[in-house]
Amino acid sequence: MEGSAPPAAPNGTSPEWEAPTFTVAARCRVAATLALFVFAALSNLSVLISVRWGRGYRLAAHLRPLIASLASADLLMTFVVMPLDAVWNMTVQWYAGDVLCKLLCFLKLFAMHSAAFILIVVSLDRYRAILHPLDSLDAGLRNKRMLLVAWMLSLLLASPQLFIFRAIKAEGADFTQCASHGSFRHRWQGTAYNMFHFVTLYVFPLLVMTFCYGRILAKITGQMRKNGERCLRRSGKDQIPRARMKTLKMSIVIVSSFVICWTPYYLLGIWYWFQPTMIRHTPEYVHHILFVFSNLNTCCDPVIYGFYTTSFRADLVDAMACCRDRRAGEDSPRSADGLAARNAAPAGEMESDLSSNPHSGNL
Repeated sequence: MEGSAPPAAPNGTSPEWEAPTFTVAARCRVAATLALFVFAALSNLSVLISVRWGRGYRLAAHLRPLIASLASADLLMTFVVMPLDAVWNMTVQWYAGDVLCKLLCFLKLFAMHSAAFILIVVSLDRYRAILHPLDSLDAGLRNKRMLLVAWMLSLLLASPQLFIFRAIKAEGADFTQCASHGSFRHRWQGTAYNMFHFVTLYVFPLLVMTFCYGRILAKITGQMRKNGERCLRRSGKDQIPRARMKTLKMSIVIVSSFVICWTPYYLLGIWYWFQPTMIRHTPEYVHHILFVFSNLNTCCDPVIYGFYTTSFRADLVDAMACCRDRRAGEDSPRSADGLAARNAAPAGEMESDLSSNPHSGNL
């Protein structure tokens, strides 16, 4: 899909066309993207490490692959989409050649699809857990199969990028761009291609997630009315476990952040696909702000997970304590050398040094 990269040069230049430049708004976009890149990389790596090797490994066996896959998809967005966008805005035109043009555009769409499809898997897992709790025995195998389908479908849907995008040099100008110009004979074909990915990236996931959580909330509301809002019943006698409800709340917030962050970006894309001239009448900073806002979703997922998961917060505390201990260990030889020097100093100088050091009692 197009939309996040600088505008491409047309196949034939016209007197009205001017090569894009690295404007002030683009610089702000690059700075914001790089800041989000650092935060998203550290936070999602922390989630992945916690789930694989930390306290997060204590999560239910069928939930661990979901959280790990969501963090992996966010990391793919972080290490592909964000750096690509930042560097591309700084260079304005494309210098990486035809092969990287195809590969990076493919990886970009693959990352976007995987992030959306894994949210679908999370929603389906919560749907089965709440509405069909007796099926939880095979939840682990079912989730692994759904995740495999999500990743493979993402690869399949992103593969056309390898044939559509290529490095194009503008006629009569020293300007090269990675674009899809010339891949479609008619403009409606390009619009149909973009609309297809709009459906697979946004509309279809939104419909599935709305159906799943709508049914869940309807059942919970019905149980509350049936029991006079005193308890939520999974069956005739058993209450819905608190941990399951907590996971449900976390899933709903994660899905909500996806909708909030990506909706403005896709609405702008639809407007552009059907009314290309709108780009001349829309301030440049609007496009940059909406793209940066969509990338904020990659940072929201680990924050939401940390808010609802005490094991992840405990792992962060342990990591910070380990860093402090390591730093203290690096400083300890210096402290020992200082103590030896003071032991060799005259008595009056030693007393003065101790009295001026607020931490002298620890030596």
